Amino acid sequence: MASGLTGITQGVKVAVFVIVLSVAGWLVYRWVAKDGRPGKTYAVYTHLNDATGLVTKSRVKIAGIPVGYIDEISLDQGKAKVRIVVDEGVPIFHNGAAAKRASSLLGEYNLVIIPGTAEAPKVKDGEEIPAVDAATTDKIMQDVAVIAEKVKLVATQAASAFGTDESGKQMKELVKNLAEVSKELNETVKENRQAVKATVANIEKITNVAVPKVNAILTNVEHVTSDFKTILEGDKSKAPPGSGMADVKDTLAHVKEASKSLETTMKHTESVIGRLDRGEGTFGRLSKDETLINEVEGVVGDVREFTSGIARVQTIIGLRNEYLLRANGFKSFFELRLQPREDKYYMVELISDPRGMTTVTQIDTTSSDPYRPALNREVRTETRNTLRFSFMFARRLGPATFLFGIRESTGGLGVTLHALDDRLELRSDIFGFGENIRPRWREHLSYEFVRRLWVVLGVDDILNDARTDYFFGAQLRFNDEDLKTILPFVSVRP
Repeated sequence: MASGLTGITQGVKVAVFVIVLSVAGWLVYRWVAKDGRPGKTYAVYTHLNDATGLVTKSRVKIAGIPVGYIDEISLDQGKAKVRIVVDEGVPIFHNGAAAKRASSLLGEYNLVIIPGTAEAPKVKDGEEIPAVDAATTDKIMQDVAVIAEKVKLVATQAASAFGTDESGKQMKELVKNLAEVSKELNETVKENRQAVKATVANIEKITNVAVPKVNAILTNVEHVTSDFKTILEGDKSKAPPGSGMADVKDTLAHVKEASKSLETTMKHTESVIGRLDRGEGTFGRLSKDETLINEVEGVVGDVREFTSGIARVQTIIGLRNEYLLRANGFKSFFELRLQPREDKYYMVELISDPRGMTTVTQIDTTSSDPYRPALNREVRTETRNTLRFSFMFARRLGPATFLFGIRESTGGLGVTLHALDDRLELRSDIFGFGENIRPRWREHLSYEFVRRLWVVLGVDDILNDARTDYFFGAQLRFNDEDLKTILPFVSVRP
């Protein structure tokens, strides 16, 4: 009998313990559940064109602070009607609004409320607040994919125009011809400039030396004529023929004629010197017109600057092969750099990737049927075996080089760190937006252990575990000076 009472007592104890534990659990749930907010609340609602990513019981925020939660999401006349429970102490005004905002790149969303200002009346329990559309991650990725496709078309046209061997030969021949023409033009200008300067200097020398000498000659002639006049005035009689006086008279007559000729010569000399002083004629304009001289010097300076800019452009060619361990294949690169200055260059690459090129297409279908989902999304992934290309602009700042443009047929960014006199390079690239959920991140380490020959190793597609791969390989990089050394030994057959 005692054992029976003991069994009943233990059963009662267990029942009482279960009841107490259930009540305590219910009370705890009421206080800590998402929808169990302490204090009084009131409910409002809004209509959204797209409620994808929103779930019931998720928090509603103002300025990043939770002020309520989503109580119910339903379909109302082709739109999503969202019922929101808000703390009573948080006012919302009629000039406020509700919007869906992305909380991460993985498709998670929160509902945020712009409360408005106190100039408008407060929203009461059961009233509606307007909704505003916000840019979503899907929309941004679609826009980026459209832009990348257009850039791809432009780059394809550029590759078809400049990516052939014939185009490369024509560009090299054009650069060579321009260099030769600019060199000859520069030498011609220099030669003519010296000739013009020499001519002007000679004229100045003549004018500076001739005038004093002519004056001295005239003075001497004047003295001689004076002496002859004195001699003639000493004897007024006629000199008999053949006498010394007759010879003197004849000499004086000749001197008189010579003086007239000299006077005429002096007039012509003075006329030439006057024209030079007034800036008349070719040499006069060259000696007087400062504008003409400045224009000639400006043209010479422009030609010198143009030819020196062409001469400064350096061409760098790189050939690289990488072995992908997981893909079990070789990835090949052909790189062309046009480097007008030491701190910047333009890079064009052609890549053969054994993994091909992956394209992700998203198709969204809306339905007004209440028995079917309002939005149906289909994602298609297509991988094609095709060549990739890169076209990037690079700018170096100190030990780092920053790159921007197209990386392997998609928009991308990159940075390269240089060390050991630029023989060690660590390059980080991020690209492939739209191929997967996460972009493609690649780390690449290369070292020049022999001049022009590099060893490379790295990790590709770090953010996507299923596609992460490791590689190693070698690279040959040479410039136009190396090409000048190699080309004389290359035989060309007709």
